[in-house]
Amino acid sequence: MSEQITPTGRVHWVGTGLSTGSGLGIVCDLASRTVLWGRTRRKAEDCLARLGQGGRAETRAFGLDALAAELAAGDVVVSMLPAAHHAALLRLCLERGAHFAASSYVSPEISSLAAGAARAGIVVLTEAGLDPGIDHLLAHRLVAQARAATGDGGASATFTSYCGSNPAEPNEFRYRFSWAPRGVLTALLTPARYVDQGTERVVDRPWEAVREHALGDEKVEVYPNRDSVPFVEQYGLPASWRLDTFVRGTIRLDGWSEAWAPVFAELREGDDDRIGALAQELALRYPTTATDRDRVLLSVALAVQADNGSTWSGEYVLDVEGDEKESATPRLVSVALACGIGDILAGLTPAGLHRAAEEPQAVRRWLGFLEDHGVVCEFRG
Repeated sequence: MSEQITPTGRVHWVGTGLSTGSGLGIVCDLASRTVLWGRTRRKAEDCLARLGQGGRAETRAFGLDALAAELAAGDVVVSMLPAAHHAALLRLCLERGAHFAASSYVSPEISSLAAGAARAGIVVLTEAGLDPGIDHLLAHRLVAQARAATGDGGASATFTSYCGSNPAEPNEFRYRFSWAPRGVLTALLTPARYVDQGTERVVDRPWEAVREHALGDEKVEVYPNRDSVPFVEQYGLPASWRLDTFVRGTIRLDGWSEAWAPVFAELREGDDDRIGALAQELALRYPTTATDRDRVLLSVALAVQADNGSTWSGEYVLDVEGDEKESATPRLVSVALACGIGDILAGLTPAGLHRAAEEPQAVRRWLGFLEDHGVVCEFRG
């Protein structure tokens, strides 16, 4: 294994879209030099102005060749581009000995490319945003708390992790499109795997598994998303725990499934062309405007009933509304990612592939960082 490549302190933030929030300003504080790469230099400058960070980062027009010409070993490349573009940036990082960070889920291609990162002394940080990201931190914290209270013996356990960005003021549609509408619809057409009543289940249409869920005194709707099962191992649940429920999913406002019934009908029958047209129609009908405020809800909960009679349960809740300065979603994504970038710059993250933070000390550090920047997760025992 090669020695870890020493960070230079220089960060290349690639992308100026909706997920680039005030965390970029934190990165400017932490890095010795920050370069913001936009589709054009003007877009990068406009992004800095929008965030109140004008002049704090250098700006460039993005292109792989242009980035390659400036990228040095030990630099950090932050990909805020759509997930399909991550692999090309990671390949460049591996070629140049640069570290890589992104908030997106690990794809098979990223996993394959990152296999040699540890040997090369390169950090590959992924799933370091809101969901995935902050939810991972809270899951690790809950599992550690439950194990400390009940031990690692036989037990039955229920784990749920739900997150969603919704309108702060509910509209008739119970949603506004704050990211690509086609992506929202495509996600609803992606099968979900999870554990329910002790059995692994797969639902081809996640909206058909919608359930009511209590979030304090508020009633919301939740449904499974993607493949939850690999996270049983990732979160370190003891093999002796029998899982009654294990699901990661999405939160929607009460009444969402009823309001979206016509959309579901089209998704069942529509071909690619019709779904594409539907996405455009919905985006025009229910856009996020300058006066709208988003509301992020995140609930991560674990309950354990040990065979020896001891019990433990806890839930972390994050409830954040956007304001006139910034929407909640990009703020939470980018501040969490800034924490991970700071760890890379400080040499605290070992080489290889990482999903947010997993070790107790790192989880504490990340949650403390979030609190220091106004992101407070409430514990409910």
